[in-house]
Amino acid sequence: MDDDSTAARWEQRTEIPLFLASLLFLAAYATRVLAVGLPSGWRDLCAFVLLALWVTFALDYTVRWRLSGQRFLRYATTHVLHTVVVVLPLLRPLRIVPLYDAVQHGRGQPRLSLYARVIAYAGLSTLLLGFSGALAVYQQERDAPGSTMHTFGDAVWWACSTLSTVGYGDIVPVTTLGRVIATAMMAGGLALLGAVTGSFSSWLMQTFAREGDERPPGR
Repeated sequence: MDDDSTAARWEQRTEIPLFLASLLFLAAYATRVLAVGLPSGWRDLCAFVLLALWVTFALDYTVRWRLSGQRFLRYATTHVLHTVVVVLPLLRPLRIVPLYDAVQHGRGQPRLSLYARVIAYAGLSTLLLGFSGALAVYQQERDAPGSTMHTFGDAVWWACSTLSTVGYGDIVPVTTLGRVIATAMMAGGLALLGAVTGSFSSWLMQTFAREGDERPPGR
């Protein structure tokens, strides 16, 4: 895509505000889930904020689609992350890479190396995915019959063991939706772990190869 195109300018101008909006969405959702004794007025306010922000994300998605000039199905399949985060707004903070590009483009500062970007993205994504997944599963499991997830701390522990692919099995989801969320988190954990491991291994190999090239002959 040409940097001077209308679509690129739209993304450049909206990426940072939408990222901040996604953090507000996450905060409002966390408040509704964790603040059990919250007065009904505040709960209604959180619900209104969630709905308003979701509509904002949907409008942004519609604008991006229209500016792309593609058919909807083609746009949805070629912009999978955009499509996923508009359906599941809790995952929108995972759009850290476009946010980083927008910030660097605006400041004109040197970019981080590819390896640093991958590791930083994977680390931040793991934190956000773990927190969002713990909230979503806890909301489904806390009152379910036979559930072993009684506190949000239990949910965080479960999310850590799931994303790290350890899976101790001491706390497991028992509801259908909870298991669907767990499956998605398993896939996300494998992908993030693979990205970090692959990038770190590649960086080590390049570092050792560079040191070997710089070593004087005969040593």
